[in-house]
Amino acid sequence: MPNVSPTYLVDASVYIFRAWFSMPEGFENPQGQPTNAVYGFARFLCELIEHTQTQRLAIAFDESLTQSFRNELYPDYKANREPAPPDLKRQFAWCRDLVGALGVPAYWSNRYEADDLLASLAGHCRSQEMPICVVTGDKDLTQLVLGPDDSWWDFARNRRLDRAGIHAHFGVHPHQIADFLALTGDSVDNIPGIPGIGPKTAAALLTHFKNLDAILRRVDEIEWLSLRGAKRVSNALKTHHESARLARQLTGLADQIDTVDADPRLDRQAGCQDSLDALLDGLGFGQALRKRLHNAFFPQTL
Repeated sequence: MPNVSPTYLVDASVYIFRAWFSMPEGFENPQGQPTNAVYGFARFLCELIEHTQTQRLAIAFDESLTQSFRNELYPDYKANREPAPPDLKRQFAWCRDLVGALGVPAYWSNRYEADDLLASLAGHCRSQEMPICVVTGDKDLTQLVLGPDDSWWDFARNRRLDRAGIHAHFGVHPHQIADFLALTGDSVDNIPGIPGIGPKTAAALLTHFKNLDAILRRVDEIEWLSLRGAKRVSNALKTHHESARLARQLTGLADQIDTVDADPRLDRQAGCQDSLDALLDGLGFGQALRKRLHNAFFPQTL
């Protein structure tokens, strides 16, 4: 649908973690508790609204870092990650409070990750023929860029990719990303992948066979391809075919989630300035950020 502004679907954790690691020390509330992550996240939200002026916006938070359905399938999923410290967990809660006060639709689940929630929201937009822009730095979410006007936007690095850009970068189409990651593995999520298969080999296999199921079904054909180490690749897939199928369950996204309503909220609502001011007072934030948030989210009251 041409000339239609996208719905911005935001992966909150990326920007909260980035603020946690990049913002300087010294951001504390009156009780001496760190507030750097929520401050940085608030600043990101201001920049996003200032840049896009969008009314179509939803944010997904991660609540299922160790108890998602993927951990049931593979207990070592994300086992390489250190648990979030209490000071960061507390700030995640404040970030949710901030989004609520600003009137921005927010979603979280104890069973599904933010990626799955965003996939479900993206599916709803697709059913309405509305383009999406996924705001994240997570390459997993490039698989949501299925429409001609969809895009993946790493806001912090100002890098935006459409379908053609994703193909140019990874060598595969967005709908092949989950298969691509199942083959190569994903060290960030502790998904091992197939030994000896890197990005170039995975892209070549998917270009020829189109999807992982076809690769595994026609694995005997691989050694006849003009592919470096073709026989070794064929043997690796025969040996690790069960691991490949498991990895594909982990890298794919659940896009029909009961906790995301059949008609989810994707438009900014009227926020509550009193709640926002009370939250900012409790966090010890000064007038500069307060004014910026009011300008971005409550301009009609100025």
